[in-house]
Amino acid sequence: MGLLIRPTSRLAQAEGPQARLAVTPASAGWQYVSFTVYHLRAGQRLSGTAEGQETLVMILTGVGEAWLNGQALGEVGERLSVFDDRSPYALYLSVDGHYEIICRSEEMEIAVAAAPATEQHLPARLIGPADISLEIRGSGQTERRIRHILDTDQEAERLIAVEVITPGGNWSSFPPHKHDSENPPHESYLEETYYHHIQPADGFAIQRVYTYDGLDETMTVHDGELVLVPRGYHTVAAVPGCDLYYLNVMAGPRRAWQYQVDEAFRRLLPPSGSIMGTVLRPGSGASLRSS
Repeated sequence: MGLLIRPTSRLAQAEGPQARLAVTPASAGWQYVSFTVYHLRAGQRLSGTAEGQETLVMILTGVGEAWLNGQALGEVGERLSVFDDRSPYALYLSVDGHYEIICRSEEMEIAVAAAPATEQHLPARLIGPADISLEIRGSGQTERRIRHILDTDQEAERLIAVEVITPGGNWSSFPPHKHDSENPPHESYLEETYYHHIQPADGFAIQRVYTYDGLDETMTVHDGELVLVPRGYHTVAAVPGCDLYYLNVMAGPRRAWQYQVDEAFRRLLPPSGSIMGTVLRPGSGASLRSS
């Protein structure tokens, strides 16, 4: 399997929810991250079990009715596009948990991420917009907006998940950085997926994944495509006139986002040495903190 994964064709008359694309550790050639995207039509039902995995079920678009470990959660989801100025809903479960979602809108797009569970056995929970912070990262041609669905300051075993909106003409995942070595506290080993949407949908973005010892792939990425980052530095560019959304999922042996910036671009880091930006915490009114 290459680094660029294209979705399967949609089957408009299919009886059940359709997996548009799926990545497993076996297919990706790594150890931790599984990722699947489903499309549902009105009335269709998606259900599943954790099967010993830590699992995050993310409602990217559409409205549905959900159950988690048999408990009715009511309505989940509220946005019709990932470019809406609203956060997603997600269901978190682990080990022997199970879920069910029925599509109550015309369509739904649901992403399911998983990683091997640890011994923590954390309780299942609903993650709603009030639990998701918004970060403004970068400035000028590197400014983007990040929604922290399940980041390192939120309780989980291995999984990390964030959404990023990058305006047309801007760079994201910038400066190029890597997290492919286990060297705490300087770097953590994290496998990563980028699931992309483009607005308008006939546009494209550019993503590069590279090392200085042989790996160098620059890909033209279209709406609904996925990029694997098993190792190396990586960065993304939204072409002018085409806003870019991507959903990042990461996991590794240790739940920490510690990275190394390509030395060629280290001069662009702020004095703090971090690429983190300004974060607005849910429920905090207008208060901002810099990190």
